[in-house]
Amino acid sequence: MINVIETPLSGVLLIEPRVFEDDRGFFMETFNADDFANAGLPVTFVQDNHSRSSQNVLRGLHYQYPQWQGKLVRTILGEIFDVAVDIRRDSPTFGEWFGATLSDTNKQQLYIPPGFAHGFCVLSEIADVVYKCTTQYKPSDDAAVRWNDADIGIEWPVENPLVSSKDAAAPALREIAVS
Repeated sequence: MINVIETPLSGVLLIEPRVFEDDRGFFMETFNADDFANAGLPVTFVQDNHSRSSQNVLRGLHYQYPQWQGKLVRTILGEIFDVAVDIRRDSPTFGEWFGATLSDTNKQQLYIPPGFAHGFCVLSEIADVVYKCTTQYKPSDDAAVRWNDADIGIEWPVENPLVSSKDAAAPALREIAVS
């Protein structure tokens, strides 16, 4: 059984799995198709990804277009600040963002539906992030929005983040071509 918490952005959901802990450690289901279906979440994921990053690394804001991709994100080691940005031009929340701290301690997951850009920054010394995707990665659909776009105004909890050259050169939200 999972606890699903709605966020201010329709479709972006914070998921708390049921965790069984004792003096030996813990057990939890990170994905159960029946629980996800009952919560209205996707049950078909076609790709799993794993990234490791050092403290102050910021990855994003990434998305795929025109073949949108939904993501179920969790941190298995360390702590991150995870962000979803609505980039659907016809959405009433276009350009708005939501952020949550995901960690190996709180074991929360964030579901980011198609139509949103995704990014995160690492708060701990190191972080391992894993995420399930609703469509496979397609290099020709790979795209990004500038992580520090003033029109979005994300309040990142790191100063002077380490950003890839690709992410540093990403266009502003008003410059991207999505429908």
